[in-house]
Parts: sequence; C-alpha cells; structure tokens
Amino acid sequence: MNPLKRFGLRRASVLGLAAVMALVTPGTANGAPDAPKASTLGAQAAQSGRYFGTAVAAGRLGDGTYTGILGREFNSVTPENEMKWDATEPSRGSFNFGPADQIVNRATSQRQRLRGHTLVWHSQLPGWVNSIRDANTLRGVMNNHITTVMNRYKGRIHSWDVVNEAFADGNSGQLRSSVFRDVLGSGFLEQAFRTARTADPAAKLCYNDYNIEDWNAAKTQGVYRMVRDFKARGVPIDCVGLQAHFGAGGPPASFQTTLSNFAALGVDVQITELDIAQAPPTAYANTVRACMNIARCTGITVWGIRDSDSWRASENPLLFDRNGNKKPAYNATLTTLGGTPATRRSADDAAALPGSYSWSSSGPLISPKPDATHNIAGIKDPTVVRYNGKYHVFASTASSSGYNLVYLNFNDWSQAGSATHHYLDRTAIGSGYRAAPQVFYNAPQRLWYLVYQTGNASYSTNPDISNPNGWSAPRNFYSSMPDIIRQNIGNGHWVDMWVICDSANCYLFSSDDNGHLYRSQTTVGQFPNGFTNTVIAAQDSNKYALFEASNVYKVQGSNQYLLLVEAIGSDGRRYFRSWTANSLAGSWSPLAASESNPFARANNVSFPAGAWTRDISHGEMIRAGYDQTLTIPACRLQYLYQGMNPNAGGDYNLLPWRLGLLTQTNSTC
Repeated sequence: MNPLKRFGLRRASVLGLAAVMALVTPGTANGAPDAPKASTLGAQAAQSGRYFGTAVAAGRLGDGTYTGILGREFNSVTPENEMKWDATEPSRGSFNFGPADQIVNRATSQRQRLRGHTLVWHSQLPGWVNSIRDANTLRGVMNNHITTVMNRYKGRIHSWDVVNEAFADGNSGQLRSSVFRDVLGSGFLEQAFRTARTADPAAKLCYNDYNIEDWNAAKTQGVYRMVRDFKARGVPIDCVGLQAHFGAGGPPASFQTTLSNFAALGVDVQITELDIAQAPPTAYANTVRACMNIARCTGITVWGIRDSDSWRASENPLLFDRNGNKKPAYNATLTTLGGTPATRRSADDAAALPGSYSWSSSGPLISPKPDATHNIAGIKDPTVVRYNGKYHVFASTASSSGYNLVYLNFNDWSQAGSATHHYLDRTAIGSGYRAAPQVFYNAPQRLWYLVYQTGNASYSTNPDISNPNGWSAPRNFYSSMPDIIRQNIGNGHWVDMWVICDSANCYLFSSDDNGHLYRSQTTVGQFPNGFTNTVIAAQDSNKYALFEASNVYKVQGSNQYLLLVEAIGSDGRRYFRSWTANSLAGSWSPLAASESNPFARANNVSFPAGAWTRDISHGEMIRAGYDQTLTIPACRLQYLYQGMNPNAGGDYNLLPWRLGLLTQTNSTC
C-alpha cells in the first residue's frame, strides 16, 4: 500500500496472458471419488451415533496444522488440562476460565461436542486444597468447585469426568489415598456425583480411570463394584470412562468383555484417553472394534492429535505423525469405524484449490470513525485473525495528514460496524507513517507480531492482542533497503511487507509497485532477526499486473501455498491474481491469474446489497488459525478487503475506502 500514488495513475493497458514470472506446471487433479462412507474419523463415527474426539490444548490452537486436523477429523473435544482444578481455581474462590473458554468457544463454533475433564482428581490439585484437613470445609470447597465449573459450561458439555482416578493401582481394589478420601472418606464419590447432577441435570456424569480395561484386574473389579452399588442405590452415574493408555500390544484380550459388563449395569462406556505405544495399526483396530461391538460404547477420544502433542511423545502413540501426516493406524482406525480413507493426492497436486472462483460480497462493514484528533477519510489494508472468540482487525487509517494504524475487535461480523476504534498512534507504535499491517502469533515465542511499513519493514510485539496499549515501539527487520530492491524498484515504492513461516524458516515478502515480488528469509530460531538472501520471487513486465498487497498462505491439509497479488486491470480497477507453490522458497504456478479468470475481481463478485465498489483491493483471508504459518482452509474461503464508491476520485489519500467481506460461493467441499 503506497499512500503517495494518485488515482489518476492507476490506469493500465489490457494485460497479456503471458508473463515473465518463473512458473512450474500445475499438477493434475486426482480427487477421490464420492463414496457413501465417510473419509474422516468424526464423520464416520457419527454415522453410528458415536463421536470420535481428541484432547485439545489451548496453547496449540494457534498452530494451523493442528487446528486443521482438529476441525477436519474430530467431532468431539476434551480440554487436556484447561478444566482441571489447578487451572480453573488456583486459589480458593478465584476462578480462571480463560483457557477453557478458548477451547469451548472454538468447539462450539465448529459444532463439536465437548467432554468436561475433570472436576475431582487427586492430581493437578492446588496446594491450598491438599492442605485442608477439616471435613466440612473440604466438602464445601469440593461442592462449590463442581457447581461453579459445571454452571459455567451448563448446556455445552455432553459428558463430565466427575471423579478421575480414585482407585489405587495394584491388587487391593480399593480407593487410593488422597485428600478427598483421607478427609471425607469413601463417600466423597457419591457426594461429587450428587452435586454434579444438581449442577447440570442434562450432562452425562462419568467415572474415569486408567488400568481398568482388563476384566480380571483387581482395580477393574473395584470400579465395577462401585458402579453396581451406585446404580443399585440411585446414585447418579451415567458412564464409565476407560482411558486406554496401552502398550504396543494394544488392549487386553478381555477388553470387550469389560466394556460389555460395565454396559450391562446400565451405564454408557467411553474410551476417553486412547494412545498406544508406536501406534500399531492392528492394536488400534482391535480397540476400535471392541467399542463398535458394544451398543453402549458411545465414543472414543484419542489423547492428542500428533505424536509431538502427546504426553508420551517418545513412544509416537497417536494417529498423526509430528508433521500432521496420517499414519497407518489412522487408516486402520477409520476402516474399522466403517469409513473409507481418502485417496492420497500427490504433493504437488493443486486440486485442494479450484482453478476459478466466485464470491458474494457484504456491504461496507467497517467505516472510519474520526474523532477530535483523527480526521480520517479512509480505512484500508486490513489484517485479521480469529482468536479467543473474537475477530481482531488491524488496518491503515488514511487522511490528509498521512497514515497510521487502528485496531478493533468484535464477536461476529454483525458487530463490526459498532466496534470501538483504538488508534495506535496513541501507543508506543507512535505517530508518523505506519501502514499496511499484518498480524500473527509467533507460537514458539508466545508473542503477537504486528508487521507494517514505515518506509522500511517494521514490526511491534505484544503478549496480548486484545490490549491495544501493549504494542512495543517499532523495530526494523532490515538496516536499510536490500540492494536487489534498490536496483529494481525504479520509480516504484517499497511497500506491503508480509511474513510467513514454515517449520524451519520465516520468509518476508514485499512489493515495489514496479512488477516485482521480493522474498527474504531467516530461520525460525533467528526470527525476527537475520533476514538475508533477498531475491525476486516473481516478476511481470507489466508492473500493473504484479503491483502490490501480496498475501501468502499455507493451504490447510495440503503441501500447497497460495500467493495473492493485487493488480490494476484494464479498467483501472483493483483486483487479485493468484498462484500456488509447494514451498515458500519455490516457484509459483498460475491458479486464477488473469482478468478473465481472476481470483477476486468485480466481474466474479456478486453484491446482494448493491454494488458499492468496483475495486477489490488490499485485504486478507480469514485464516483457519492465527499462528505464523498463516494457514487458511481449502474451501469456503472468506476475504476481508477494501472497496470504495465507484464514483470517488481525487487525492488518493482522501479516497473513501471501506472494508467489506467476500465469501466464496463456488466451494466444492
């Protein structure tokens, strides 16, 4: 985004279809044929009325690969640690639901079921609870904790692990020593379940434990006697969770018998924390088959998504490897559920994205909000992430006095127009020329980055994206303009910096309004320092065909990257062309890259509320996550963009840009 340009200079001749960009031939599409069986775990489990879920960590929700698999494969979610006592009530009566809310809100928005884990457990218990020695005090504390946490999520949690791991290992078949048993006696279990029923009568109430899969084990028999007693006396218990942390041999021979015998007591059974050392396909298939053979086995949860996410990471016990690829155990599991694994596509297959696009546009959603010190004419160049239940938008503000940045957040797009505008020139970012922001979360550093142009490529950091005053003062990625840019920029301007990282490197893309797209790189470990090796990543002999406002994204569930670059068409209007590549350092193949077949242009956008703009200009995709990988979904795309009244003209800095939202209308998935 270059504020010095004037609208009258935006005209360009009709673009030729041939460009001098370095290209590779796109791969041939090889999509899987339609089949009556599902090709994902959750969808197939749902066909038999079951769920197939996973444990989720709030701290990984910024990882695009992680959330991509989570959204695609699972129809149930269990918070891994975020609902445990030390996380929710670290000090007496002081509750913290932030991380748990993050998981619950995301699962709810994705229409995934939720298991609550866990209310009463001897482990991960704050010291203040362990120190209680008065029975009445402990009983009151336990009941209050159960009631408060369950009320927080009432109506959203399908099943609760009310009590977790209360029985001792070994041959006693008795309860383990814990503050609850030692102070309250064995009756604490009944008390917990009765309190839970009162708090949320609609939720399934479960007892959950490990090493109770072998019917012949004393621990299994102890749990069985408790459940039988509870059912006989009317104590509310609805299900038994068997954790199923197995060795490489998989489940014991009596596993299905165990499930059957518990179910015969009139409770559901659930496999709640499944992982198997080295993930042998046969062991996974045997475990799933035992559940499928029992009508009251209502669901399976694996304890993590990728091997690197597992508490047993060194044993590689899960269905996806450390890079998020499906392992043989995945196919065995899906097949046993009754599904059909999707046909594998080649790494360079571009079928994940269609070759042409159509869109529907909203009307203007976000307009300037001038105040006594900000006489703003246009709001433009938006960047956006969805985080913690809110959209967080940063944008440029344009006025006769120059450019700066603004921040706003809101729950959904219907609230965008009424959101408060926080002007970042009042923060450490400061006044002066700041424009064209990009925001993302650097997961390794646990830090938000705002990248923007200042005449150089600059950035600020913030530990809390929702705090507009938390941004640091600007710092530069480069000491000065790289030589290769200086040699090729001509009469253009160095604009629109864009950062994206893969597992090893971070790349900084930028434009020059002169037909060149530049790329520098550094390692993930060195970021934000060390950007070198600046090269021309793409170029066009017609500068208007490869003008500015580049976006680069990772396409979810594929080895594909998408590049968008803003062009100026033969009618002088802004639009986007697109390319794909198999690596961020690779060559780009045309996708929808011409005026007649654009990625997004007025001629492939419908305006149900009226054609308020003929320009589809500088903006950003709605991402699948919010981390440095910039992962987007492969379908049902949305793009937040700038447009303006088609009759507007004059000083470019005073043009009335507004922000609207494109939604893809030709999605095939």
